[in-house]
Amino acid sequence: MTIHFTADEFLKRKTKVIEELKKQNLDALLIFRQESMYWLTGYDTFGYVFFQCLILTSRGDQVLLTRAPDLRQAQNTSIIKDIRIWIDSEKAKPTDELKNILSELGLENSNLGIEYEAYGLTGRNAIKLNNCLKDFVKIHDKSELISYFRAIKSNSEITFVKRAAELADSAMEAAWKYSKAGQSEAKILAEMQKVIFEGGGDYPANEFIIGSGKNALLCRYQSEKQKLKNIDQLSLEWAGTYKHYHSCLFRTILIGRANDKHKKMHEACLEALSACEKKLKPGNKAGDVFDAHAEVFDRMGYKKSRMNACGYSLGTTFSPNWMDWPMLYTGNKYIIQPGNVFFMHMILMDSDNQLAMNLGETYLVTSTGNERLGKKKLDLVIG
Repeated sequence: MTIHFTADEFLKRKTKVIEELKKQNLDALLIFRQESMYWLTGYDTFGYVFFQCLILTSRGDQVLLTRAPDLRQAQNTSIIKDIRIWIDSEKAKPTDELKNILSELGLENSNLGIEYEAYGLTGRNAIKLNNCLKDFVKIHDKSELISYFRAIKSNSEITFVKRAAELADSAMEAAWKYSKAGQSEAKILAEMQKVIFEGGGDYPANEFIIGSGKNALLCRYQSEKQKLKNIDQLSLEWAGTYKHYHSCLFRTILIGRANDKHKKMHEACLEALSACEKKLKPGNKAGDVFDAHAEVFDRMGYKKSRMNACGYSLGTTFSPNWMDWPMLYTGNKYIIQPGNVFFMHMILMDSDNQLAMNLGETYLVTSTGNERLGKKKLDLVIG
């Protein structure tokens, strides 16, 4: 079996969730987030694009309802013993089969928590689920119940995150090596992902972001692949990924030369990142980190160019993206705790001058402060 955590660790995780279910007077949780399933049981799949649910009761029962292609996937990668299969057909009603399992578990008229904030639970399936369970149980949105526990990493998880950080650093070295005038963005991407795979890493939960010229101002992947000009700017955001755990980095690499505006923007990013580092410590709120970032950028004249969030939690995530809960934005009251892992990105997009500057690093929150997991320089690099 391909399982990355000990039975004892899985038991501790399950116990925490069950204690919280009892505390909130919930009889069971219907789990639709693939991240939650992986964290609780090791179950590793992209089968969540179809209707799939893991039931966890306050008594400790675990039942997975999924499709036939994921039967052996669950057997090989998880500790789940009770796996039920719904059969593909034009008239398939997996929600009815889920209801039958709930009845079998004696959960009629019970309080059920549901992970609605899940990519696999589409709007259509959520409607079908609600209609099916109407007048059968009382349902409550408990989308973040497990996410709260997942946000604090165990020692074994931290080991995986740190390995992911090493892979991210290796990819950065490849980016610096190949980011030269005349080089194709496709070649840069290929070399970055190559070192991650060769280092035992995984596919990331979303595409690497790459863009030169005007596309350097984009914060999302897009399919145009350009060749770098003699004087150019290249923005790259990527993740090293190991056992689905992510560690991210963000850089803007200048090609040919750096102009004064780029230099000033990089200085602002450095100062903002340093301010955020000082706030990223136990007891502070997630919103405090964003406010430190905004204060620096606004004071230096970049309010129009900055973002409205400056980072987010990282951990084990599945497609379509590696962003995890919670996020760093103003007013977020989440209390930062040891074991949190945050990607903090300082992003400046100057549309008036068509200039970009980005600086992003991943941090582990410790008992006294934080540790930057990337070990490479923060200098402005010219290719």
